[in-house]
Amino acid sequence: MSNILAQFVELLTTFLTVAGMGYFLAALVAACVFLASRRATQASFSPGVSILKSLKGIDPGMMEAFRSHCRQNYSGDVELLFGVSSLNDPAAAAVEQLKKEFPALTIQLVRCPTSLGTNGKVSTLVQLETQARYNFILINDSDISVSPSYLERVMACFPSPDNFSSIAPDQVQAQQEVGMVTALYRGRAHGTLASRLEALGIATDFQAGVLLSRMIEGGLHFGLGSTLAVSRKALEKVGGLSPLVDHLADDYELGARLHRIGYRVALSPEVVETGVPAYTWREFFDHQLRWARTVRDARPWGYAGLLFTHGLALALLNVLASGLSPLSLWLLGMTFCLRLALAMTVGAQVLGDRQVLPNLWLLPLRDLVAMGVWVAGFAGNTIVWRGERFLLKGGRLEPIAD
Repeated sequence: MSNILAQFVELLTTFLTVAGMGYFLAALVAACVFLASRRATQASFSPGVSILKSLKGIDPGMMEAFRSHCRQNYSGDVELLFGVSSLNDPAAAAVEQLKKEFPALTIQLVRCPTSLGTNGKVSTLVQLETQARYNFILINDSDISVSPSYLERVMACFPSPDNFSSIAPDQVQAQQEVGMVTALYRGRAHGTLASRLEALGIATDFQAGVLLSRMIEGGLHFGLGSTLAVSRKALEKVGGLSPLVDHLADDYELGARLHRIGYRVALSPEVVETGVPAYTWREFFDHQLRWARTVRDARPWGYAGLLFTHGLALALLNVLASGLSPLSLWLLGMTFCLRLALAMTVGAQVLGDRQVLPNLWLLPLRDLVAMGVWVAGFAGNTIVWRGERFLLKGGRLEPIAD
């Protein structure tokens, strides 16, 4: 009986390793498809844009991220609205400093004291939305740094109504359906090994999954918090931001709701950068587990399918299960080569992440940790967010009393 069980485990891990190799190949194809389709675009129109940012405390590199939004090569009108729950928040002083540095720009600090739900960020954004003047709203996190061409490239994904006459009749409807534009992002690590592991995972795993999802599903059906650019018309059709005040994955949910009513979610060629804090190991695992359980809650079958993304860990299990058989060692070598190719293609080529190459030696450790987090993701619905514990049910947050 024990021999039969051992043979079954060896056969199972061999199958899973081959499936993992298939995932890496498919993700490589998706990355190449994106690279082939990505091109610099010139905005056919430059509508006014209201940039909304919900703030709480000071994030690493936050001031430089703010400045990058103020140095845009964009011909349209732009306003930056920063929301804080209290003017005593340290972020308020940072905004006041920004206003002094860029006096010619429209920059407002808005106090948003009302708590509308468990998601404090969305609660602030709802209150900022009422202050926005323009018909296009762009939301991103406080630590997002962008290039001077950011707004131009993002807004180029929205078609100009004046140019429909130059579009072939069979393409007009597809152009009209763009309701949201989102963007890929890379992580900028700060100091600790845990921070470097998370940045490496963003560049070599998470964004690869986004690109594969885009290829398989014929486009994105969700948004990424790095950039949520949405027309006010589309936003109003899904009830604005108010329905999201109790949702954890508000970026995912907003894109999903727009997709469900017929709008397209476009992926901009622009790549932005987010700061990854100098996590302690405890903070790192809390953050990774929150991501994992958020994905599991939003897409349960998709989360189960993430098993195949852990190809390197599966190959190592196969080596152990087979007793170092030649086949298992060959599969491990092939899997490792494919994993490196995917990491370099997505991390270095697609995202332009300069930290990927010097951190490649951490890839096996990162992948083993990621598989452990994936398993832990099944073990409950509790998450830690901004130091508070919540129960995650149906995408909604329920506070857990201490």
